[in-house]
Formats: sequence, structure tokens, C-alpha cells
Amino acid sequence: MDNYTFVLNFALPGGQDDPEQYRDALYESGCDDAAVGVGQHGMVGLDFTRAACSAEDAIRSAVANVRAAIPTATLVQAGPDLVGLTQMAEICGFSRQNMRKYATGQSGASEAFTPPVIVGDPSLWHLAEIVAWLRLNTAVQPPDDVLQVSKAAAKLNFEVERKRLRKILQLA
Repeated sequence: MDNYTFVLNFALPGGQDDPEQYRDALYESGCDDAAVGVGQHGMVGLDFTRAACSAEDAIRSAVANVRAAIPTATLVQAGPDLVGLTQMAEICGFSRQNMRKYATGQSGASEAFTPPVIVGDPSLWHLAEIVAWLRLNTAVQPPDDVLQVSKAAAKLNFEVERKRLRKILQLA
């Protein structure tokens, strides 16, 4: 078993609940390997370091534990998945300026940098795509668990977005 580090963000029932009331239930349901953040009203964020056979097993078991504690909580996002240049650089262990050189094509890499998923201020990329690009085009070799966790988080986020899309398409 390996340890996997990831974040899960949930919307609480009704969006009005005080997240503090769920701390004990989360701990008792198996989230004793997470730091619980309750800074945003109506939301709870959990920063996990979980031992499991795979990153996907770690994330899915954590989601199940949260749902056992707060059955009506809605998963909003798993991470790391969508990241900006600063977060990419931190995760990969080098400066933001170096990451920016890769993103703007100034690094001399043979293959163009992966385009952002969201263009804006800041632009956002799927971390899994960036890790794979770095491995193929640079001497930077981010740890394998970063790729595994970011792929598992992206997969779960696509499932969440698929449910949102169904609701959007039903809007009048």
C-alpha cells in the first residue's frame, strides 16, 4: 500500500449548515486521515493522506467515508486536478518562472505545451496532462503518485461534471 495525498471539497446540505457540526462524524466515519477545513460557509474541504492500493481506491474510499458521515453532502471537486502555473510549479518542485517558460514555449521542448482547460486569469490545466508532458519533454520527473492522484481526481471530477451537465441540459 502507498500513501496518496488529495483534497475533496463538498457542498453541505442546503448550503446553510455550519460545517463545524460534522467534524466528529467525519472522524468517526474514517476520515481520521484528513485535515478538515471549514472556512467557507456551507462547504467542507478535506485534505487527505490515505494509504491504499491505488490512488483511485484512496479517493473513492474517502468519498464513501464523507458520504457516510454527511449523506446529503455533494461532492464539488477532487484535487489536485485543475491547477495554475504556481500550483504546478510547487507540485513539481521548481519555480513559477520555470513553469511559465514551459507554458509559453520558451523552454526549447520539442512538443508544444498542453493548452489550458480554462483560459483566464489564472488559466488552468489538468495536472495529469502537465505531469505527462513534463515526463516526455523535459528532465523533470514528477513523482508517480502525483500522476496517479491527478488522473484519479480528474476522472472523479468528470463524473461530477457529467451530473451537472445533465441538470444544465434539463433547464428551461
